[in-house]
Order: sequence, then structure tokens, then C-alpha cells
Amino acid sequence: MKNIVVLSGAGISAESGLKTFRDSNGLWEGHDVMEVASPEGFAKNPALVLEFYNQRRRQLLEVGPNGAHLALAKFEKNHKVSIVTQNVDDLHERAGSTSVLHLHGELFKVRSTQFQSDVQYWEKDLNIGDLCQNGHQLRPHIVWFGEAVPLLPKAISICEDADVIIIIGTSMQVYPAASLIHYAKSSTKIYYIDPNPAPVEHPQVTVIAEAATSGIKKIKLN
Repeated sequence: MKNIVVLSGAGISAESGLKTFRDSNGLWEGHDVMEVASPEGFAKNPALVLEFYNQRRRQLLEVGPNGAHLALAKFEKNHKVSIVTQNVDDLHERAGSTSVLHLHGELFKVRSTQFQSDVQYWEKDLNIGDLCQNGHQLRPHIVWFGEAVPLLPKAISICEDADVIIIIGTSMQVYPAASLIHYAKSSTKIYYIDPNPAPVEHPQVTVIAEAATSGIKKIKLN
């Protein structure tokens, strides 16, 4: 039994029909990223930010996991599998993966604006006036630009113990997530699956230039 660590990003969910936030011009659904994904943006126009994530949440309810999500879940039959994802969707969990670490938060969760540990599961729209039990406005449970990534130390620890790392659906250009492969052991095999792979200068990386659903079939773990 091998210890498999999967580093996943928006590309794997795009194959389920889930729109990736960022367009080629850098805008998120027509918005500057700082308008809808920063503490400053939320303070300036909370209604806009809440509606942006309401739209994302509604869309997530309409899609399901694809072949790549399902294939990763099946790896658990013979191996220990830990998924560290930059995605805020729950498609890995719906596919059957049992160990998923969401670096950037979760779309189906909200939290108090005053008490970070006050987190609730939430599938419906989130509006101004939706309050935590202590009377404070709720916000998306998302790590915004300029905020700390609290689960990063745990992600680093997971990568340090990996026998195999599979990078899928991410360009590995977004930090701090992009730094995770540098914590792998020198014996760790690293596979990078992407139809348009970014240059990666790392001696242990094998590039599979395919989409997630087809590329995952090329990995032999035995």
C-alpha cells in the first residue's frame, strides 16, 4: 500500500462543467478579483461578494463528479490517498474520497465574521442579515486574497510523507500551494497531469500532457 497525495485544482472540476472563476483576462465573472475575493472587497460591498458566491454555490448544486474524481476515489481500495485541493467545491467528497483537505476553504460552508471557528454547513443563498449564533454577519468560508492559509502546515506534513504525488488540474503557479512539491522526499514519484502543462523544473516530475479524466488513466501505481 502506497501513500498517495493528490494536489488538485480548478482544471479537474472544469471537466464537470463547473466554471473556473478566472477568465483569460484575469477577471472573475467580470469582476476584479479584489472586489469579490478579499477582505477589503467584502468590507466595501458585502452584498456583491455574497451574491458572487451564491452564484457559485447554485452552480455547484447542478454538477457532479467526473471520471477523474471517481478514479482518484477508487485508488483508496489499494492505497492510502490524501487529497489536498485548491478547489472550494465538494466534488472529491461526492466521488467517494474520504480524506480531502481544502486549502482555500469550502463553498458549502460559511463562518462568522467575528469568530473564525464558528463554521456552519450552508447550501442555500447567503444574504445580508444572516447571522451567527452570537449575532454577527456570516461570510463565505473561503480563504481570500490577503488572508492566511491556516491548513498549509497540515498540507506540508501530508506531502512530506508521500510515496507518490499526483498534480492534477492545477498549473502549480498559485502560491503557497505551488510550493508543496518541494516538501516531497527525494524518492517520491511526482506526476503532473495537465493538457497545457506549465514548465516545472523538478527532477522527480513526470508530465502527462492530457486532460484530467484521460491523464489519470496513464498513472500506474503498482
